[in-house]
Parts: sequence; structure tokens; C-alpha cells
Amino acid sequence: MLEIYRRAALCRAFEDEVYRRFPSKGITCPVYLSSGQEYIAATLSCCLGPYNPAVFIQHRNHAQYLCFGGDMGHLIRELTGGDTGMQGSASIADGDIFGHDGFMGSQVPIATGYCHATNRPTICFLGDAAAEEDYVLASLGWAATKKLPILFVVEDNDLAILTKKEVRRHWDICRVANGFGMKSWRSFDDPFSLELKYGPETWPLLINVRTTRLYWHAGAGKDGDYFDRHAEVAKSIPNADRLDQEARNIVEAAWARYATR
Repeated sequence: MLEIYRRAALCRAFEDEVYRRFPSKGITCPVYLSSGQEYIAATLSCCLGPYNPAVFIQHRNHAQYLCFGGDMGHLIRELTGGDTGMQGSASIADGDIFGHDGFMGSQVPIATGYCHATNRPTICFLGDAAAEEDYVLASLGWAATKKLPILFVVEDNDLAILTKKEVRRHWDICRVANGFGMKSWRSFDDPFSLELKYGPETWPLLINVRTTRLYWHAGAGKDGDYFDRHAEVAKSIPNADRLDQEARNIVEAAWARYATR
């Protein structure tokens, strides 16, 4: 739990700094902040990191990138105009972390194809809106048919930009996965309940994780006074304030060193 908290605290400190700097402090590209959702990446990276998975990420991906070993300096340079080749906040990528190309849910068929070709344990993150794309559903069917070692993680914040899920569809993605013959389960982003005890030998698997984004779909504005998982988990972590300050110190030092504007 301490390691999960450290990773989440680092992600939160990083996103707080992006929020502070956008748009007046040298960040001119669109940004997609993962604040509020960081415990999904923090928990799963701690549980599944030993399997050395390939990780395919979506547009709200800073926490996923940082928790699975991405280079913070590389990300800072990208956000502030450095020539990293990652193409902005939505499309960060590095090593075994594969970025998003901007098309809604396209990382899902790409991740499925990669897993089929390599048989390597693969984690694919997507949003609840991306789950509605036809090629996402086809990918779930293919993964189930071929019994691929792939984990689909639906970060379900109940919003497609601002449209709630109940307006968009009446079906449930876990039941769809079950219909294809794939195991699935529902969870909140509470690390005590999200901890994954089943490795790639049990996959394919889909997890629908209810979570809350704290800021706008894109940019740095607040959606509302929403529940904050980080503040809730801090109540059960000894010296949480000290760990949060350590994370802020790391982030501030990184921005001072790597920011190009």
C-alpha cells in the first residue's frame, strides 16, 4: 500500500504542476489530466509490474505512463515543446508503453493484435466511451476466441466529455465480455478492492473500474466538487503528508531541470 500511495502521490503532484502551468506557464498543447484516476494505474502497476507487460494507453494517460516506468523528464519535455516525437499529451509513448494515436479506442485492436502476434502479457487501458466503438467490441471477441494473455482495463468515469453513460447506452461492458466468453469483474478504484491477484495465465480478462476525473475532459478546469480517492486513501496511510511532500519535491525538481519553456 505504501508503494501504491507513493506512485499515486507522484502522479497527483505531476498533474497538479501541469494544472498550475497550463496555459500560462509554457504548455501550449492540449492536456488530458489523470487526476482522480491515478489509483488504477498505481495499483495495477504494483500488482502486475513483475510480469513485464506491454502497456497500451489512452488519451488520459499521464498516470499510466509514470506508474509503468515512463520517463518523467521525457514527458515534461513533450508537454513544454521538446522534440521527443511523442506528439503531445494524448500520444505519449516510450519503450514498452505504447501511446494513443487520437482515434477513440483504437489502442484496443492494436493492443489485441500485438498480444496475438507476440503472446506477451499485455494491458490495454480504455475509457467507458471507447468501449462503445465497434472495433473495441470486435477486439474483445477476438481476444476471448484466441485466449490471449491480455487485460482490458475500462477506466469508467461515467463521462464521454460531458455526456453520462446512462444517456449513451443501456448495456454493460462486463456482460458483453462475458457474452464473448471472457471473464470480467467490476471494481471501484479503491486500491484495497482493486488489487489484482490473477496473473496473465488467467487472461483474457476485463475489469470495469468506477472512478472520478477531477478536471475537464481536456485542459485545466474543474468539473465540479467530486470525490477524491487520493484524499480518502491518505487517511489510512502513515505519514501521508510527508509522502505527498516528497512527491512534490521530485516533481518540482524535474520540471526545473527538463522544462523547455
